[in-house]
Amino acid sequence: MCGIAGLIQLDGAPVARGVLQQMTDAIAHRGPDGEGHWAEGNVGLGHRRLAILDLTDQGAQPMVSVEHRFVLVYNGEIYNFRELRAELENAGYWFRSDCDTEVVLNAFSHWGTGAISRFNGMFAFAIWDRKDRKLVVARDRYGVKPIYVSRQGNRFVFASEQKAILADPAFSRNLDKQALVEYFTFQNLFTDRTLLQDIDLLPAGHFGVIDLGHESPALELTQYWDYEFREPTIRASDQEYREELDRLFNQAVKRQLISDVELGSYLSGGMDSGSITAIAAKSFPNLKTFTCGFDLSSASGIELAFDERVKAEAMSAKFRTEHYEMVLKAGDMERCLPELAWHLEEPRVGQSYPNYYAAQLASRFVKVVMSGAGGDELFGGYPWRYYRAAVSDDFDHYVDQYYGYWQRLVNNRELKRIFSPVATEVSTDPAGTRKIFREVFDTHQNKLERAEDYINHSLYFEAKTFLHGLFVVEDKLSMAHSLETRVPFMDNDLVDFAMQCPVSLKLNRLQEVVRINENDLTKKAQGVFQKTSDGKQILRDMMSRYIPEDITKAQKQGFSSPDASWFKGESIDFVRNRLMNGNAAIYDVLDRSAVQELVNEHLDGHENRRLLIWSLLNVNEWMEQIL
Repeated sequence: MCGIAGLIQLDGAPVARGVLQQMTDAIAHRGPDGEGHWAEGNVGLGHRRLAILDLTDQGAQPMVSVEHRFVLVYNGEIYNFRELRAELENAGYWFRSDCDTEVVLNAFSHWGTGAISRFNGMFAFAIWDRKDRKLVVARDRYGVKPIYVSRQGNRFVFASEQKAILADPAFSRNLDKQALVEYFTFQNLFTDRTLLQDIDLLPAGHFGVIDLGHESPALELTQYWDYEFREPTIRASDQEYREELDRLFNQAVKRQLISDVELGSYLSGGMDSGSITAIAAKSFPNLKTFTCGFDLSSASGIELAFDERVKAEAMSAKFRTEHYEMVLKAGDMERCLPELAWHLEEPRVGQSYPNYYAAQLASRFVKVVMSGAGGDELFGGYPWRYYRAAVSDDFDHYVDQYYGYWQRLVNNRELKRIFSPVATEVSTDPAGTRKIFREVFDTHQNKLERAEDYINHSLYFEAKTFLHGLFVVEDKLSMAHSLETRVPFMDNDLVDFAMQCPVSLKLNRLQEVVRINENDLTKKAQGVFQKTSDGKQILRDMMSRYIPEDITKAQKQGFSSPDASWFKGESIDFVRNRLMNGNAAIYDVLDRSAVQELVNEHLDGHENRRLLIWSLLNVNEWMEQIL
């Protein structure tokens, strides 16, 4: 796990090694174990190393192929690298290291870009072909590892984090106001934009090629993989599905246990991380586990259930792990916000500072940690969301229903009000953000004929957007502490299984929902549109072999802090000082009176706007630091 960076002078001017050094210095936290640079003419590559496999200098980067044609900088882990290595050795390749980096290099040399679809893991890399003068940048199927690309003038730049691009003194910083509209609609970015003009996130499941042999070289993108949630053509028995899931889940966890440094696991109190811990603990006696809890002394309502330490401690005792925990209080968000915003670079889904502290805790003891991310999105963990659009007349009707739900921060009317100061520069027309929403489905050609098809459409959407946002956040916040996070649920074989698993094995109440007219709900029927223990049924059944029943049958709960209470209680002065201040950076773009009216609705207890307040605080901090 590492940090990569590079630049190409498209006008043929030589690369300044000092700039390359500044770029890798900006992401030194991603790789404290070493650094390396390679430059030749107008092309330069840089690397910061976090040594996980083969801790010797043989694994150092940039790595040059034996015939000196290819130069690689790579960030990630390829869990099937040993199988690929054996295949390459049979083809005549020899290896001087025991790391997966050299396997990526030789695989590309042997199969070209066709190698990318053979990798089972998380990765972002760049390979320079010295012979054909082409640069290839690639990102893993699911977007677990990020890579940013930028073109300004005659410079093409890429890096694991935006701050490496910002370290280039030639880069001009400008806010992408239209991207900010997208963020304040969805609390996420569904497109490849960032909040900075001229910096894009390479899409998950894509590689890009820039050919310096062309008269006007530009990055040409190719999609090599996409999610494909479908009902199976031939359905096996329920028991066969459960047994296959058990086999693939065990295989996935065991694949991702490869490491030459100490490895641990998050243990949230939920079944996903609990089951990963159960499998991993068999291979690692006294496996280290980590939980973040919350001080709930000032919480109320549903937030009183947010602290899962008791369940986590019970599972730790069951699996005999060496357990560590941290308790977060209201002031912890205030303390970490400046550093958090710098590392996060731009806000994404949810309130992410608990993840920052969880990674900080784990990094004190291990360099690699396992996470349960992905289980919900693959196996239907949020049924109350999918059910809102399960009964639709056609695709447009489906989009109308689901788009309304995913306006997570403000609705279209409020969006227009808060962006009124820049109304001539940006569009807040609902047709624009609805178009962004609709375009997520462009490559998911799923026939929409029954409720199951609409559910699969929703699973596709949330994997492409919500889960992807979680991965971007997790990468930044774990690497802020030089910690590698692995996600066993995103094993290729397990994902392939999940995409073809019948919806009826994931959701128990779908047929009940089909019978309900959502526009005329009785109080009893409304239960299917609230948080329940429905969802992930096949996963719950399989995991009951490993973890207690009170965990597998529990209502789904995310990793959330009690900010709704804290923002109008212990942190109210902090919120007022930042957001009621007329000189706050956000009011260069947003309307102060409109924003403060929405904030006051929360502070006065009329509306729960915790996500909006968090987003405003985060964007304001980002603007003060970056622009």
